[in-house]
Amino acid sequence: MKIVLIRHGATAGNIEKRYIGITDEDLCASGIESIHNNIKAGYYQEVQAVYVSPMKRCRQTAEILFPGEPVHIIEELAECDFGEFENKNYKELEGNPHYQEWIDSNGTLPFPGGESREGFKSRNLRGFGRVVSGCIRSHVAEAALVIHGGTIMNIMEEYADIQKPFYEWHVRNGGGYEVELDENLWKNGRKQLRVNSAIMEG
Repeated sequence: MKIVLIRHGATAGNIEKRYIGITDEDLCASGIESIHNNIKAGYYQEVQAVYVSPMKRCRQTAEILFPGEPVHIIEELAECDFGEFENKNYKELEGNPHYQEWIDSNGTLPFPGGESREGFKSRNLRGFGRVVSGCIRSHVAEAALVIHGGTIMNIMEEYADIQKPFYEWHVRNGGGYEVELDENLWKNGRKQLRVNSAIMEG
């Protein structure tokens, strides 16, 4: 089974480098334009099933990429709740002692008033497991997930056949990874994704 993990197009908050997690922003004009340019460049392929985070930025990206295709909303694939840092950027957080503590921890501390890394990852992996199980049941050979940067990083850190830490799996808006899994091995507990290609890493 082939799965394409795609990060949603850019929002105003993304461009302003804000922590956009549970803030339900629309795509911005330049984000929409970039997705259309990526389509023209041939970055994406046709699939048999489309799964999305419930957030508008993911649903809107999926509508552009896969027009007319029904989408399956998976709540657990939503982005992290950044708590006190939500919808703020590093300039606005300068001088915040909680932010400095989080930076000093290399991003391992829970977000104050928000989710922990462990809770966020566990939730995302549950959602991804639901997607894979649904694809296996429905005999889907090629699926797309239009989700978030953090969600992609959690899935890749856990299951990719290439070992890299969380932050090294970062992709730009509209970027992602094409991966492949062996359904029989997955069902038997050997959960691994073979990385076939990357779109707009970094």
